[in-house]
This record gives sequence, structure tokens and C-alpha cells, in this order.
Amino acid sequence: MIVEETIHLRKSKPVLLAGGIIWALIGVAYSGTGRSQQAYDAAAHTIFEYGELFLFLLVAITYVNTLEERRVFEAMRSRLVSFQLGYKSLFWITGTFAFILSPILDNLTTVLLMGAVVLALGRESAKFVAIACTNVVVAANAGGAFSPFGDITTLMVWQKGKADFFEFFHLFLPSVVNYVVPALFMNFAVPATAPRSQGEEIIRMKPGALTLIALFAATIATAVSFKNFLGLQPALGMMLGLGYLQMLAYVLQVYGRRSDKSDMVLDSFEQIARVEWDTMLFFFGIIFAVGGLGVLGYLTLVSEFLYGDLGATTANVTIGLLSAVVDNIPMMFAVLTMDPSMSLGQWLLITLTTGVGGSLLSIGSAAGVALMGQARGSYTFLTHLKWSWAIGLGYIASIVTHLTINAHLF
Repeated sequence: MIVEETIHLRKSKPVLLAGGIIWALIGVAYSGTGRSQQAYDAAAHTIFEYGELFLFLLVAITYVNTLEERRVFEAMRSRLVSFQLGYKSLFWITGTFAFILSPILDNLTTVLLMGAVVLALGRESAKFVAIACTNVVVAANAGGAFSPFGDITTLMVWQKGKADFFEFFHLFLPSVVNYVVPALFMNFAVPATAPRSQGEEIIRMKPGALTLIALFAATIATAVSFKNFLGLQPALGMMLGLGYLQMLAYVLQVYGRRSDKSDMVLDSFEQIARVEWDTMLFFFGIIFAVGGLGVLGYLTLVSEFLYGDLGATTANVTIGLLSAVVDNIPMMFAVLTMDPSMSLGQWLLITLTTGVGGSLLSIGSAAGVALMGQARGSYTFLTHLKWSWAIGLGYIASIVTHLTINAHLF
């Protein structure tokens, strides 16, 4: 993912190749010793894990695509632009919105949304765009760390049963600290002027948008209820939520055609087709590659060194720092596969560090990489690196906050 923008090789391709080769080697090794059934069972378990994640993300991304189609995000962006606020106010508003939306929409979607707002508002100030984009990435990653829906890593921890849904909210205050500390330092560098009014037209949402938002909230509630009250996989609750969306689309199609209002018609299958398959296949390759390394025993050796020799706290903080260079998804899946014996406090610590550690560098998270592509030339690796020291202080402060206020969980 780090060099994807440079060499134009989609991130799913190398990991699919790696995952396939690893499991081919496992098949050869196990069949040669008469243990083909063990390899089969291990592969079936990995397929099950990916299937859960796939179905969950399929529904979540479809809802986000539909919200975009109903112009919910465009309406929000145009409304913010119309307020004609100063750069400092916009710096805090876009960062705060990123922090609030990320636990619901996920950090990547949130960054792209708020990045569009920043670019629309900062056309006349490259300095504002660079600082505000950095702030949005930090805020979105921090906001995503205290919600199972905020990042793929938190979703995996929740689905593995390492923390209940509401236990993630123990990370709320550490996440706030992680966002606010670097933002306070960056605030002094934000221009004290205001952008000139662009006279942009206010965009309105399409019919059914508010109902769609309510159904998205109901879908999240359904997924949580399936796991907490029924003991079933949350992915099943999400698929029920997809049924909510399908019925809404049917109603809008019927009324839209009867009233001859084209903006009312909604094709839900078209939104499913817009799912980012490169990302979905990337997750497949990562899960199978890391799972294969676990079957071969390499992760056991790593686990013994990290969690045996270094200790859980040091290991979890170190893994968080590594996620600034290596994508946090394989890092978290490797930890879940190693499954070290840890307290709830330690599982929340690794959730926090892998979630916010990627903010240290622009290439450390999918959100940062995506925004570099969206704000090409204005938000770069170097403009983000300029504030890595402040982000690092926020990283340390958030860990200290977690260790202090959640000491009873360790």
C-alpha cells in the first residue's frame, strides 16, 4: 500500500499471490506427511474468518455507497462551505467531524469526505490544506479506535470476542487525547485569515436520505444485538440490515416511477456493485497469508519473543509503532492469530496502538494514503512528516491516559 501510488500496482495483487503461494507450500508439506486433513481444517477456519469479515464489510460499504448516492455527504460538505468561517474554525470543525464520523462510517470513508471539505475550503491556502489534511487523518484514526465500526482492526477484535461492543468505549478518552494533543500544536500554524466566499450552491439530499440514515443506524444496532443478545455472528445482523436497505430501495423505485421522479429511484444492487473489490481482495490475501504463517509456526516464534520476552505492554506499544510503516491490518490479524494470553486492558491497548499508530506517517494508514491521492501535491508525505513529532506526543499521551484511567482492566 505504501508504494501503490508510485508503481500503480493495486494492493490486492501481491498479497493474493503471497497468500496462495503460502497455502500451496502448506498443502505440499502437510500432504507429504499424511496430514492433509489438518491443512484442510486450518484453511476452512481461515475461510470462515474471512467470510465473517467479508459479509460485514459488504453491507457497511454498500450503505456508505448508498449514502453517497443519496447526496448525504455532498449536502454536508456544501453546508459547511456555506458558513464562511475562518481557517482556524474550519480546522477544528473538520477535525471534530472526522473524529465523530469515523466510529460510524470508518476512518477511510470519513477522511475522503472531510478531505473533500478541506480541499473545497482551502483553495486559496496550500498551508491550510496541508495542516488540515494532517489533522483530519489523525482525527479519523483516533475516532475509529474506540468503535468496532471505526476500523478494520477494531472490527476484527470485536468479532474475535476479545472485547464486547461497549467495552471499546473505554478507549474514548485516550482517543480524544490522541486527537487533541497534536491538534493543539498544529492550531498555532493554521492561517488566521478566512477563505473568500465561492458562492457555491447548497446541495440538497435526495428523497429517502433521512430514512436511509435511520436504517443504517438500525443495521448497526441489529448487528450488535445479534452478537450481544443472540450469541450469533454480527455479520448475520448486518445481512438483515441489507434487507432493510433492499426494501427501502423497492419502495423508492415504486414511488419514483409512479410520480416520474428520477431522483427518487434507487438501485440497491448498483450500490453493491460499487464495492471496492481491490480492498476486499486485499483483506482476503492478508488474512490467508498471515493465517498461513501461523499454521507454519512462524507467528508462535514471534509471539514468544514479543509477549514472552518483552512483555505485553512493550509488545503492544511496539506493534503500534510498526503499524506506521506496515499496514495495521496484517499487524492486528497476526496478533489475533498468535492469540497471546492478555487482559482486557491489554487487548484494548493493542486496539488503540494499531489504530492510532498509523497516524505517525501519512503512509501508515489507508486513510492517509487515500488522502494523499485525493489532495495530490497539497498533502504529501513530507507535509505530514513535519508534524510527526506532535502526533508522536499524542500517541504517547493516549497510551499513558489508557494505562492510567483503565488500570483496573489490566
